[in-house]
Amino acid sequence: MAACGRIEMDTEENSGSQSVGAAGSGDAAMFSGFKDMDAFVKHGLGAVVAVTKAAAGLPQAGDEYDFYRSFPAFQSFCEAQGDRLLQCMSLLMRYHGCRAHSRDRNSLTGLEESFDLVVDSNDVILERAGILLDEASGVSRTQQPIMPVGFQPPKTVVSSWNRRGGDLAQRNTLETIRLLQAKNIQRPQLKFKEKVDNSNTPFVLKIFIKPNAIKPLSSYFTNKRLRKERPEDLDIPAALADFVHQQRTQEHMDDMFAHPYQYELDHLLMPESLMSKPEPQMYRPIDETPCKFIDSLEELVMLNEKLAKTTEFAVDLEHHSYRSFLGITCLMQISTRDEDFIIDTLELRSEMYILNETFTDPAITKVFHGADSDIEWLQKDFGLYVVNLFDTHQAARTLNLGRHSLDHLLRLYCSVDMDKRYQLADWRIRPLPQEMFEYARADTHYLLYTYDRIRLDLLEAANGQPTLIQVAWQKSKTISLKVYMKPIYTEHSYLELYRKQKTTFNTQQLTAFRLLYGWRDKLAREQDESTGYVLPNHMLTKISENLPKEPQGIIACCNPVPPLVRQQVNELHLLIQQARDMPLLKAEIVAEKKKGLTPSKQPRVPLFGPHDISHVPESPLFDFSSSPVEAKHGVLFSEEEPAEEMEPWTCLVASAKITLFEEDTKQKKVVPLTVAQQKACSIMESFENPFRMYLPSKDNNIHISKTAKYDPSSKVYEISNRWKLQSIEQQKKEAEAQQEARARAREAAKRASGTLCTRFCSSSSSWLEATKREGDSSHLEQSAPKAKKKQLNPTEKASKKAPPEASVPFKPFDYSEAPLKVFSGTTAVCQLPFPLISPAE
Repeated sequence: MAACGRIEMDTEENSGSQSVGAAGSGDAAMFSGFKDMDAFVKHGLGAVVAVTKAAAGLPQAGDEYDFYRSFPAFQSFCEAQGDRLLQCMSLLMRYHGCRAHSRDRNSLTGLEESFDLVVDSNDVILERAGILLDEASGVSRTQQPIMPVGFQPPKTVVSSWNRRGGDLAQRNTLETIRLLQAKNIQRPQLKFKEKVDNSNTPFVLKIFIKPNAIKPLSSYFTNKRLRKERPEDLDIPAALADFVHQQRTQEHMDDMFAHPYQYELDHLLMPESLMSKPEPQMYRPIDETPCKFIDSLEELVMLNEKLAKTTEFAVDLEHHSYRSFLGITCLMQISTRDEDFIIDTLELRSEMYILNETFTDPAITKVFHGADSDIEWLQKDFGLYVVNLFDTHQAARTLNLGRHSLDHLLRLYCSVDMDKRYQLADWRIRPLPQEMFEYARADTHYLLYTYDRIRLDLLEAANGQPTLIQVAWQKSKTISLKVYMKPIYTEHSYLELYRKQKTTFNTQQLTAFRLLYGWRDKLAREQDESTGYVLPNHMLTKISENLPKEPQGIIACCNPVPPLVRQQVNELHLLIQQARDMPLLKAEIVAEKKKGLTPSKQPRVPLFGPHDISHVPESPLFDFSSSPVEAKHGVLFSEEEPAEEMEPWTCLVASAKITLFEEDTKQKKVVPLTVAQQKACSIMESFENPFRMYLPSKDNNIHISKTAKYDPSSKVYEISNRWKLQSIEQQKKEAEAQQEARARAREAAKRASGTLCTRFCSSSSSWLEATKREGDSSHLEQSAPKAKKKQLNPTEKASKKAPPEASVPFKPFDYSEAPLKVFSGTTAVCQLPFPLISPAE
């Protein structure tokens, strides 16, 4: 919608300028309160950014929003702002001819219809924007663009980023501007002598000679050309081949990935010419300055010789990154005080290392503007390094200018308005159009004069002292020490992009996001395309969020559909099915994994003892959201991870198995606790069981010093072992009481046994004689031992424990006094007329 609005504004600007004149009264009429359309666009962009930041700072849905919603002032403010937003949306819809009011007034279905109304309006506006962009790029056959009713069709349609601004637009109102985008251009990677290495291995430095060296180049780089003599390593990536050869020959390479000019840059001193006050040398008019396009090796060698005779020159690069995985440097612009040069780096990619002779010369100052990316591109594509760099961007930051762009510096020092309409053009186009040629030349033509002026301002800001210049030069040297690092894919690479999303995925959505991210990276490396060309980030997120069940759903999530997605839609469908087969878990677990994969513990602490069920979860299952979940990097569910014991719940929960008398066979690892942790554990246990603090248990000891705890002479030892000492004394008293009771029992048993034996023996003698008379010998043999055994058992037990004493004299029973008639006529049963033990005894 923003692009559509800007194109319409540009179109109206041109038509207004044609009808009204060069004074620009059409802009003033269209945008009241603004000087021109640029001011209006800048104001609108600032308003959009401010609204976005303010929206991000609003309370999130949930407890925070509910809390603020309880205040009447906040509630009324939200309602007022909501009415304003709805009114603005209605005005936009009516402006674009869309239905702006919902017909359904029902509270239940009206909201759904309103949402569909907004979606339909967005589709209409985006479709119009697409039509206008197609008209601007020349795709449509009709030359007349589709504009709203009442607008005059212009002769020139200019896009928002590819247009002339300011006075240039007023002077050249009839000039037709073309959007230079090469759609069917031959891929320049196919003509490179050295194949592009997109493998998932570290970047191998391309340097093999080191001009202007103080410390010689490592043998690893000088013998790099010998890799061609190893045919067994030609089919594997360069970094892996070098590593295999290193292991094969047992060579130790310390500087394999280090900056080759690290030593020279560390010992580089700021030139004396920078410390003195410069005399700005005015640039020559661009029409009077010769410019040469270099695309052959002989011309490149001649350029290197010319640069070696100068004391400073300006450098800039033009890069393309949309149709290449690592990006391609397409042009290099170099300007001296008298000439401009443009080098076709696509044609001379393998010979650009020749310029290392001048680029690494410490006596020559290389002037860049914003060299952070240029330094890495020079290393990646050409093996070029820069010594004695001066970055005007860092100088502008040191000078605290309001803006640090090259456009601002040229307008400030040279009174030149840069034409930025080709900034995003496709620089792979060959032959290079004249418009792009002039644009590339202007980037470095004025840079040396700007270099002189900004140094003069730095000296004046520091009262004639070179301190600020030294700061800017030191920052520039730090930039020249940067080393290019190739993007490496790992199992957790997708998390960096996922953390930037505002939505939270469940396990199925996150699995789909991870699988699609890996598929995109693999295909981009194989096809040498950027990840944005294979599958843009917003489409990747939308597919992962919706999880389409059919291949047509994947196509519906992409607008427009990337070519490689249309070709590989079946493979993407299989990945989505694999993600849908994952078990669906709560979003809280994924949120914990989102935070660096190390979730923090949030234990539940019941405040009212173990019988307080207010903190017990309603579900009988374990609450995984409150327990730490340790996830393997890049793997959501892994069967190889060892199962860990769950920590016990802090609330009272019935156990499924009684293990009171079961021995713990698992050896638990004892982890030493800090002082704070021991105190915290003691407090936690006191909350879990309020009565445990009164029990003498070793587990509830207050943390004390170990030296004092085991010192018998200390008071702490006496207090900590008071229960132990008391229990020992009590055990001694109980043992003495038990011994006394046993002794008394033994004496009573002995006395009872003596009387029992006397009476039993006398009664048994009379009984034996009576049985003999009756002739019942068999019954005597069976019953006598049983009676003896029954009566002597307690005596024997007592005799084993009691010491031997003096035996009582035996006195036989006098049967003459007993009535013997009672035994007559009984053979089987013996009945005694008297009991063996009297009741008195």
